[in-house]
Amino acid sequence: MGQFSGIWTQSQVSQGIKAGTWTNVPPTFVEFLVVAGGGGGGASFGSGGGAGGLLAGFLSVTLNTALTVTIGGGGATTTNGQDSVFSTITALAGAGGVANGTTGSAGGSGSGGGGSGGTLFLGGAGTSGQGNAGGNSFIQGGVGPSGGGGGAGTVGLTAVSNVAGNGGAGIASAISGTVTVYAGGGGGGIIGQTAGTGGVGGGGAGSASTTGTAGTVNTGGGGGGGTNGSNGGAGGSGIVILRYPDTFNLATSTTGSPTISTSGGFRIYQFTASGSITF
Repeated sequence: MGQFSGIWTQSQVSQGIKAGTWTNVPPTFVEFLVVAGGGGGGASFGSGGGAGGLLAGFLSVTLNTALTVTIGGGGATTTNGQDSVFSTITALAGAGGVANGTTGSAGGSGSGGGGSGGTLFLGGAGTSGQGNAGGNSFIQGGVGPSGGGGGAGTVGLTAVSNVAGNGGAGIASAISGTVTVYAGGGGGGIIGQTAGTGGVGGGGAGSASTTGTAGTVNTGGGGGGGTNGSNGGAGGSGIVILRYPDTFNLATSTTGSPTISTSGGFRIYQFTASGSITF
């Protein structure tokens, strides 16, 4: 089964409907969006968690074969998220944020570097084609601010004096029928100063006074870093969305209770729990 890139256009959908060639037949390929679970934010003025990896494109499907759908969970404090899978497509888990004085971890998107007063700690690497690196910490007297977690669209921001790094931005998609941003990174934590904001796309904000904010469920957002003595927020769980022109047949069976809808000439399957789909 091969992956290939491209987009459906309304013109193509309309032409297929008029030609009548797509009626009462199963699809041979589908468009997909696969987002992994985001990493949890770091504890003790820790860094922002990295967003879950994001993959989008088209995939040929084998008929009469159950295709696996796995929804990756978000990570707890400092913990990586979990991979999300559709058939042969695997989006990699976001990296968990780290505590102060620690280099960020690598993942689908990397977590930020943990703040420490006299030393620079780099953000962790993201995975090419899925996400971006986390931001660095900042060197300053006392307790330094932490970096933001990377997002699917942009890197996490590096901290500056007295301000922790913001989470990187996610990527917008209209595959569900509504334009939605997925896979934003978590903001960095700090103590008593300015925490990092969560990246657009479900990233949780860091905190300067309490526990970091959790990433939004089913976006793959990274969790925000917590302040001194407090945990980071949990990462947001992932999601898998599939669509194809609604002139093709419905799937013959599904498990995992996906939400099934039609919009703009497409049939859409939105999975927020693991399962399978058979065409």
